[in-house]
Amino acid sequence: MTGELTHRMVRLGTLRLHAVEAGQGAPVLLLPGWPQSWLAWRHVLPLLVAAGRRVIVLDPRGLGDSDKPDGGYDLDTVAGDIHGFLVQEGLRGIDVVSHDVGSWIAYALACAHPGDVRRLVLSEMTIQTAGVARPIPDEAANIAGWHFGFNRLQGLPEALVAGRERLFLDWLFDNKAARPHAIDAEARAAYARSFAAPGAARAGFDYYRALLSPEGLARMAERLAVPLPMPVLAIGAEGGVKTRLADSLHGAAADLRSLVLPGGHYLPEEEPAAFAQAVLDFWRDTASSVGR
Repeated sequence: MTGELTHRMVRLGTLRLHAVEAGQGAPVLLLPGWPQSWLAWRHVLPLLVAAGRRVIVLDPRGLGDSDKPDGGYDLDTVAGDIHGFLVQEGLRGIDVVSHDVGSWIAYALACAHPGDVRRLVLSEMTIQTAGVARPIPDEAANIAGWHFGFNRLQGLPEALVAGRERLFLDWLFDNKAARPHAIDAEARAAYARSFAAPGAARAGFDYYRALLSPEGLARMAERLAVPLPMPVLAIGAEGGVKTRLADSLHGAAADLRSLVLPGGHYLPEEEPAAFAQAVLDFWRDTASSVGR
């Protein structure tokens, strides 16, 4: 598969983003999550190419091989990066498929620039807003969500993880995946190398610091108040958020569809065939509403 991929760095002002592309046909943009990169889509990408799509995977700022500037990890700024990329590449009105933090970004993009997104697939995240205090979680909930509190701490996560990037990522993959072996040693090594790059850990943690700040939570509530006009598919995992993603989007899209797939949090790697088929079915079922 590597020989069929085109890797390039796209410059947006002073920011450089890493893009990977394959295939021909109607374009689709894939956005990975934290702490991963374009590589998280390595199994889904060829399935979409085989279905006749031109697939573009973009590492958002701070992830993978994209630049890791000192700031700008609030969703408005990162969505602005993606918007700038789509405008520059002539890709506005594209299908967007996303996972984890990539889904936070994709949702913010669709809210700020609805003309950019033809159809939107979100997976394995929830929309975070300010709410009532939550009780102490049980063991399963703690494993699934402890990093939300840890990642937003100032300075400490970077200090604790430095030199232990592989250990940290292995724990996440081993405990949040239903099939940890689906994230193989080669992929884990690649993720760890990216995560150990200068500024990478700080950049990844900054996504959580920005979103979970009072300002970030307030902005997300503002986004939820305006329903999205395009068809939206919310995908959860049986071993992940289940229906909580769809529940958090209640009333936030004029055409919201949802399903729960077998597997754990890392669905594009654990269940790539089922994930790709869900996306293809969604596109087929919404073809008439988007013009083809």
